[in-house]
Amino acid sequence: RLRCPCGPVTAFVPWDGHRSGNPVRFHSVPAFAAATDLAIDVPGHGKVVVDIGYGGTFYAFLSAEQLGLDVCSSKTRDLVSAASAVTEAVKKQFKLHHPESEDLAFLYGTILTDGKDAFSEEPTTNICVFADEQVDRSPTGSGVTARIALQYHKGLIQLDQTRTFRSSTTGSLFTGRAVKATKCGNYNAVIVEVSGEAFYTGTATFTVEEEDPLKHGFFFK
Repeated sequence: RLRCPCGPVTAFVPWDGHRSGNPVRFHSVPAFAAATDLAIDVPGHGKVVVDIGYGGTFYAFLSAEQLGLDVCSSKTRDLVSAASAVTEAVKKQFKLHHPESEDLAFLYGTILTDGKDAFSEEPTTNICVFADEQVDRSPTGSGVTARIALQYHKGLIQLDQTRTFRSSTTGSLFTGRAVKATKCGNYNAVIVEVSGEAFYTGTATFTVEEEDPLKHGFFFK
């Protein structure tokens, strides 16, 4: 169990006795639809319709087609500029609320999709533009979580139906499925399992010295 800014996330990693393998997966914090079919006026693009989902952080979702782009073939710079314009417009026109922590009530970015939200065995492609116009090299763990929550909310998928998500930047794949219905405040929510490949980029060694007086930790009274 990992303590993330959004809360505790449970990760699962195969182990053969020598090293970890694939796929790795995690169970999300409760994810929910914050708004659907929300009309937003985006400077330079006009009116668009977005969904806002929470999967550990909030994202706005819409098809790239609404912005005159193709998530699979348009230039990344054009996708980034358009997504950033949507993010700024949503921030100005829609007030976010998180039922458990107002520190989480901010829009992290916009995810442009190919519009293929209905359940299918075929992968659906998206690009996540977040923070200071950064682009995720993957389909995005919290983004896939939020997208699954939106699809479940709309009745487009059921519990335990697995969808595959592709990054338009690298082609990497994640799968996502809603594994449990739950609540987050007054929101109907789901726990989402996200799965993908992971590879070693480094190792670390932690050492406890016997003379360390706080080696076992400490409590506040």
